[in-house]
Parts: sequence; C-alpha cells; structure tokens
Amino acid sequence: MNYIDAILLGIVQGLTEFLPVSSSGHIELGKAILQVDAENNLSFTLLLHLATVLSTIVVFRKDIFNLLKGLLSLQWNNEKKYIGYIIISMIPVIFVGLLWKDQLEQFFEGRIIFVGFMLLFTALILFITSLSHEGNKSITPRSALLIGIAQAIAVLPGISRSGATIASGLFLRIKRSEAARFSFLMVLIPVLGASFLEFKDLNVLQGHAGQSLGPGIYISGFIAAFIAGWLACRMMISLVNRGKIHLFALYCASIGLIAILSGWLA
Repeated sequence: MNYIDAILLGIVQGLTEFLPVSSSGHIELGKAILQVDAENNLSFTLLLHLATVLSTIVVFRKDIFNLLKGLLSLQWNNEKKYIGYIIISMIPVIFVGLLWKDQLEQFFEGRIIFVGFMLLFTALILFITSLSHEGNKSITPRSALLIGIAQAIAVLPGISRSGATIASGLFLRIKRSEAARFSFLMVLIPVLGASFLEFKDLNVLQGHAGQSLGPGIYISGFIAAFIAGWLACRMMISLVNRGKIHLFALYCASIGLIAILSGWLA
C-alpha cells in the first residue's frame, strides 16, 4: 500500500462511514480494486474508523459536552438517562466482539461476493424506510437495545452501520433527528474501545514483525478519513432530517450487484 492508496481508502472510509452505504464493504472493495497488501488490513481499517469517530466528536461536540456535564451532576437527569441508553446499545456489539472476534476477521479478507450480497441487504432496509412515516417517539431502553442489535449485525462488511441503526430507529417510530443523533453517538465508545485494544495488541504505529505499512501510511489515511468523515456526517444529518436516506438504496444495490458479478468472474 502506498500513500495514494491510503488517502483514497481514507476518503472512501470517511464518506461511507456516515452515508448509508457500508464503509467496511467499500473498504474491502477498495482494497480489491487497488490490489493493496492484505497484511494488517484490519488494523488499518480500525484506524480509519477511529478517524471518523473523531470527526463525529467534532460534529457533536456540543451534545457530548452536555452529556459529560450532566454525567458529573449529583442529580439524576436526562443526560445520565441518555448515557444509560448508549450503554445498553453497546451490549450486543460487545457480546459479538468478545465471542466471535476471530470469526469476524475472516470476513475482512477480500470476500467480494459476500460483501455484494450484504450491500443488497443494506439496499433493502434503506428502501423499506421510504415506506414508513415519521414517528415522534424518543429513545427508550427497549429501542436502544434493538438499535444495538442492528449495530452488532452491521459489523459484517457490506451492511451499513449508520443505515442499519438509523433505519431501526425509524422503524421504531423514533424522531428522525433523534434517530440520527443516537446512531452517531452510540458508536463512539465501541469503536474507540475496539481501536485501543487492537492497536495495543498489534503496536501498529511502532511496527512489529511482519509489518509492511509505515507510520506515514497510517497518518495519511487517518487525515483523509477525518476530513471526509466530517463532511459526510453533516451531510447525513441533513438527509435523515429530510427523510431521504432511501435514495441510497439504488446505489447500494448497484454496487452490490457489481461486486457479486466481479467476484464470480474473478
């Protein structure tokens, strides 16, 4: 992998992390198209996820500040309740990560046909959102858990995390703005935790035996993903509020079919 590959993959990650088209699926397709070195792909992918998490923090800095301020209060308040909902939403993805980490890593090894079918699934759930009417409900412990289950399923490459979680919120008749806000805030702790554990074990930035990617490659991808993620996050919030995320269904279906055809021909 060279600097141009890293930047291109970073841009793809940043744009697709928030747009409902599956960042992991596009990263795997991007690796196949660019024919980059498959070694340590999961580490590089997690670093790009970390960059987009930081872009989320920038976009939602006021919400995060208010949540932290409420958390430090001695009284029970809405901020503590909301943080509790986020913790509930984390349970499924933590459960999946602890039990099936090794099995999940096998899906990040150029399985283009599998990614294609998962993109078709993403297209389906996005299309279904166009059939539902806007709700007016708020997040509850039950809805937080169900949205968390959707997030756990979306660890598979090709299933959009933002698409799955926001769509789940809309299906539960949660307000559009609240569904988008919760979807973006709920991912912060799981991705930060997964990134910390992965890089702690692999010591990515300092190099280890068999490491083929230098620090510059990681930094280039990180910066590209952060900038693209910041732009895409703001765009996605606007699209959700206008009820337009189903417009990405055709795109996901098209890319999914291309991926399946390319995989078969290969």
